[in-house]
Amino acid sequence: MSLTEGTPHIGIIGAGIGGLAAAARLAHAGLRVTVLERHNAPGGKMRVMESVAGPVDAGPTVLTMKPVFDELFAALGERIEDHVTLTPERVIARHFWLDGTQLDLMADHTESVQNVRTVFGAKVAREFERFSARAKSLFDAFDQPMMQAREPSQTALTLQVLRNPGLILAMAPHRSLASSLTAQFSEPKLAQLFGRYATYVGGRPEASPAILSLIANAESRGVWSVKGGMHQLARALEALARTHKAVFRYDQDVKKIDKKADGSFAVQTAEGAHHFDQILFNGDPRALRRGLLEQNVVNASNTEPRSLSAYVYSFAAEPSNIALAGHNVFFGDDPRQEFGPLSQGQMPTDPTLYICAQDRFAGNRPEGPERFEIIMNGPPAADGARAAEEEKRRCQTLILERLARFGLSFSPEPALDTLTTPAEFGQLFPATNGSLYGRSPHGLMAAFKRPTARTTLPGLYLVGGGAHPGAGVPMATISARHAAEAILSDLSSTSTSHQPATRGGMSMASATTGPAPSRSSAS
Repeated sequence: MSLTEGTPHIGIIGAGIGGLAAAARLAHAGLRVTVLERHNAPGGKMRVMESVAGPVDAGPTVLTMKPVFDELFAALGERIEDHVTLTPERVIARHFWLDGTQLDLMADHTESVQNVRTVFGAKVAREFERFSARAKSLFDAFDQPMMQAREPSQTALTLQVLRNPGLILAMAPHRSLASSLTAQFSEPKLAQLFGRYATYVGGRPEASPAILSLIANAESRGVWSVKGGMHQLARALEALARTHKAVFRYDQDVKKIDKKADGSFAVQTAEGAHHFDQILFNGDPRALRRGLLEQNVVNASNTEPRSLSAYVYSFAAEPSNIALAGHNVFFGDDPRQEFGPLSQGQMPTDPTLYICAQDRFAGNRPEGPERFEIIMNGPPAADGARAAEEEKRRCQTLILERLARFGLSFSPEPALDTLTTPAEFGQLFPATNGSLYGRSPHGLMAAFKRPTARTTLPGLYLVGGGAHPGAGVPMATISARHAAEAILSDLSSTSTSHQPATRGGMSMASATTGPAPSRSSAS
């Protein structure tokens, strides 16, 4: 079918993973779709930097919750394996402590239990098994009523708990994640290890709710590497959207969104106005409160307080002789010296460092320069802040000296221009303060605070990590399903004369009555 002038024209602002997934869904359903992106390539925070060894990931490094992507590609009449090459990783992550302790968590739970037993003893292995069972019960209970639901419902959550009162103990509603883990593990190293999962969504373990332990179960369900890096997933979705006639326009920095008297929208960029029937915003919702719109459609409580940011190195070098896996964590000695300064808006003094050795996935052992991404948690930046060279040098010294204590060094040392700071993330992604995860996850009710797909302005919708169900590549992908269904449903309810034909996808009339989504896991 050829698209007609009467087909609704959807403008998507931002080509992050949420915008890309929504563009593919909406174009597949027969709508006219144009994506405006301020950068010169798709992916948003799923970005790369060039190196002598090739493009190196400078954002998300791992694909979890594969069923989410299976469902997305199936909705497009495709298989993800036909578009990107995925390899299941046997080692989920290798963990290092300065006293020489090393622990591998594995995709095979039995292997993980055995590793914990070998390193920490039978008692701690039993504690790990109990923790894993609690994390699984939380994930199984809250996947559908929270992550998969278009709008999180306190009523649905309460009913779930009433049906299974044992969840109250697992949730530990009056405990922080750090407090809950301290109570569950006699070994402080494991409490420290699982506390870092709060940082996956931009939180500090002592301020995040204990329910975030379910992230451990999500990761234990499988970790996949993407050949060529995570950016290849963005490229694959862009290509799929293009096959359904979606249009992508890069280097388009949106300055203003105007709602017209006839209900349409004019999006202002440097080259002029772009006109659309509806807008799907794939930026941080905070930007809508910072001048893009004349009227406020996002409450401050939906976007504040801000999540953590990060200092991110992306470079190629030859490492010293240390047994790295694809994913590695080098722990600081005292979590209080990491998260205490972060709570005060300062660089940590004793950081835990994550290292992705991109060329070591699937057990590979490359020769010569290989690609690395190093992530150190950082505080959000002030509005308009810019990176200072002194800050970058201080960060460089902190990271390299810390790793040297573990016996890890790089030749050549990574250059300053391969380091991205919170202030620089703030410049790359406007109105974010450099916060990589949107709103902070702190507090038991934080999950109910994020804005959902529909805004109070008819025709304006939200998608991405700043919207429900939250941060991370899988969550943003789920938000794209919510947004696409909301747009199709609303179009169906307001117009029956110009319903776009469906090319193997969902029609507007059936957008809210399709099959239940497949099971997924959390990032």
